[in-house]
Amino acid sequence: QVQLVESGGGLVQAGESLRLSCAASGPTFRNYVMNWFRQAPGKEREFVAGIRWTGVTTSYSDSVKGRFTISRDNAKNTVYLQMNSLKPEDTAVYYCAAGSIFRSYAYWGQGTQVTVSS
Repeated sequence: QVQLVESGGGLVQAGESLRLSCAASGPTFRNYVMNWFRQAPGKEREFVAGIRWTGVTTSYSDSVKGRFTISRDNAKNTVYLQMNSLKPEDTAVYYCAAGSIFRSYAYWGQGTQVTVSS
């Protein structure tokens, strides 16, 4: 089992930044790739970024590449999503997920709301 708890969402203006955190726990979480997804109102959930607990490989969607950065702190069992130059279209509930590969999910966090005003 894997438990995931997100934090860090909020309301910001366009152009500002936010950092989301995802704290992972459970006996097997290091076996998984950590992915961030988001779901805007009326839209399907979409992949945002992913990272492994080892190595340097990351993956990003085209819509956030160059603006968002995913990172991890192995000592804290936490994955971060640094979001810069936020746009109103980034408004969504952001979910942390643990999956077998990038863009996959087996476990979900509860989600955290990010709202970007214009």
